[in-house]
Amino acid sequence: MKVVSSFLNSRYFWASFAVLAVFVYFFGLTVPLLGPDEPRYAQVAREMWQRSDWVTPTLGGFHWFEKPALLYWLQKTSYSIFGVSEFSARFGSAIFGLGTVICAWILGKAAYGSNKTANTKPEPEKYLALVAASALGLIVFSRGASFDIILTFPIAAAMTGFFVFDRAGNGEIQRIWGLAAFYFFIGVAVLAKGLVGFVFPFAIVGFYHVLRWRSPSKALLLSPAWGLPLAMAVAASWYLPMYLRHGWEFIDEFFVQHHFQRYTSNKYRHPQPFHFFFWVLPLMTIPWLPFFLAELWRTLKAFVPRKQREFQDGSDEPGTGLETGGSAMARSPLAIFAFAWMSVPLVFFSFSGSKLPGYILPAVPPALILAGLAAYRFSLGSELRAASVKALALVTLVVIVIVIQFALPHFAKKDSVKDLISAADRRVPPSTPVAGFMTISHNAEFYAAGRLLRFPDGTQKRLNDVEEVAAFLGTSVDRELLVILRREHVHFLRSSPLLTCEIIAESGEYAIAVVRML
Repeated sequence: MKVVSSFLNSRYFWASFAVLAVFVYFFGLTVPLLGPDEPRYAQVAREMWQRSDWVTPTLGGFHWFEKPALLYWLQKTSYSIFGVSEFSARFGSAIFGLGTVICAWILGKAAYGSNKTANTKPEPEKYLALVAASALGLIVFSRGASFDIILTFPIAAAMTGFFVFDRAGNGEIQRIWGLAAFYFFIGVAVLAKGLVGFVFPFAIVGFYHVLRWRSPSKALLLSPAWGLPLAMAVAASWYLPMYLRHGWEFIDEFFVQHHFQRYTSNKYRHPQPFHFFFWVLPLMTIPWLPFFLAELWRTLKAFVPRKQREFQDGSDEPGTGLETGGSAMARSPLAIFAFAWMSVPLVFFSFSGSKLPGYILPAVPPALILAGLAAYRFSLGSELRAASVKALALVTLVVIVIVIQFALPHFAKKDSVKDLISAADRRVPPSTPVAGFMTISHNAEFYAAGRLLRFPDGTQKRLNDVEEVAAFLGTSVDRELLVILRREHVHFLRSSPLLTCEIIAESGEYAIAVVRML
């Protein structure tokens, strides 16, 4: 026990933890693509890669204008380096997840790094990074070939750039680079997920100034003159060629349908109550939930009227606000900033007509910063407390590795059709067309690419009864058809007087069969 405690409180701990964290973020990225989104996005990138096209996203050869190109660019680049695989599809997401952790470290340096003394305890920035790297929400979404972490990192980088600017002294080079990073990553965020990448950073900065009861600096007020052109130039690297190539079709599908209609309606069938993200966000901070709630309460107390004098008169010097007493809001500009940063996405997405858990991910880094501040303050109490915080982070990463190694492959096998398609290709020619029978498998977009039956608008064709299957086989040059179906629907094909049905493989709720005309 003494050996473990000695290691946790030694200088070797931080390097060891960093190595383990990087390992965890890249470990097990080779499991089959999960759900409907990962395979679709991975396939869109593969089609762009096959055409050597950096502009037009397609799915099954048809235009796919739901999302911007940044994730596809990352996947396309990975395909060129590593080949087409699940690992390549997720590699960019893992990089962006680690980039978000680095942002937490930089924020800690900006807030407290300039006030080190000989008696200062271990650096707060290390605890901010430790908490961020080991939080369940960030790890999970950094392992997915989806857009949530692709938006979260540039938002985090933009906010980090602004905070560096805000905390640097007058005339320091950090102010220039910080503000330049702010606008540059706004452009990257727009490439990641559209207009929300532009709205969030400015709303967060505005709310931060309201909470601090101060006006923006002259440098900040004048910065849009050169910063907005920088952000627009970055974003225009994709939006301009897309508009020039596709015109109104792009504007209508991307902006009208997938921005405004998605936000204002339930067109895409993801309804949830208004308070949905108010309980999802805290769960994203596990195992640091108690620390997050404690720091959130500490922060909110500063808004009580009797605290207003403390709030307005609090120190504005970096390095304060982490002692055991006093108001966190008054004494820690980073806590104020994290609260403002967290609040904007939380409120914005709570009003959305369509809600999915990943939408709230841009609010997770500031929530983890609050948790990190509380964890650091807790660790100052004794070496035992410090060791317990570090042990919690280590145990979390080890548990995640165990889950990835032993539980995730079993779940992925049931969720994905990869094994079903592979089994079928060993029985019939790999060019045999594939369709869903009484269901649609979006997971098959990647694993049965180029073979799925589609309607004229590009959407997958679902064969709803035996007669539709027979009609296709009767008019097709192909003598057989692979169908993906639920196991409870197998009897419809087996009992048909029109067809023969051979079940090739089963996995979870689904099966794959080859059907032929009698």
